[in-house]
Amino acid sequence: MAKKVLIGLLGPTLDTGYNASRWERWRPSISTCQHEDFLIDRFELLHQSKFSSLANIISDDIKQVSPETEVTTQLIELNDPWDFEEVYGCLHNFSRNYNFKDDEEYYIHITTGTHVAQICLFLLTESRHLPGRILQSSPPRGRVKDTTGSYSIIDLDLSRYDKLANRFKEELQESHNILKSGISTKDKRFNKLIERIETISIRSNAPILLTGPTGAGKSQLAKQIYGLRSQRHQIKGKFIEVNCATLRGDTAMST
Repeated sequence: MAKKVLIGLLGPTLDTGYNASRWERWRPSISTCQHEDFLIDRFELLHQSKFSSLANIISDDIKQVSPETEVTTQLIELNDPWDFEEVYGCLHNFSRNYNFKDDEEYYIHITTGTHVAQICLFLLTESRHLPGRILQSSPPRGRVKDTTGSYSIIDLDLSRYDKLANRFKEELQESHNILKSGISTKDKRFNKLIERIETISIRSNAPILLTGPTGAGKSQLAKQIYGLRSQRHQIKGKFIEVNCATLRGDTAMST
């Protein structure tokens, strides 16, 4: 049997507790080691040096509820745990320096830490920098005295998400059809142009300037871009068309 290794961040808020009353609270890092149907062989507990005392308490408490679990504390330093670039870089360095073994199964705990840290752990797991599966723990529901709670495991094997991928493809094709006014064409240059316009339209809220000769279809394309952005909730208000060629003198500003 492969050893189960859990990698997770210490939760300074959710895991906190220094007196006997801490056992009356749900603490995610503790609860993950309390499930008889999911025994953790080793827990890699990542924490900042300023939370070392809490990390030691969590380590000792895990030994009480799960003596077979070895707890290894790993120091990581963050100036701002809400800075995406810093957090991702820190966790990425951990993933590159950690000695992953073929005979071990890895689970990434994403319940603790800031939302930024949880997103970074998800991305690093999805990209296989952390070669494991996502583990998410949840507190007990209702007025249950048991503080163990529940857990769920998410396998990010993207080959299982063909339906999701097809859905994204359909949405992309729908966006292209909007810009093409529903007219299909095999013209490679035109299709490439539409793809570029679609990318710019949904990834930026900046104004778009369309240029071209009279009759090229600028007004029609502008309406389609407006429709696409409106569908994605990127723009508010009605589409207003003003023929600048008809503006004269003092009426221009009022128009």
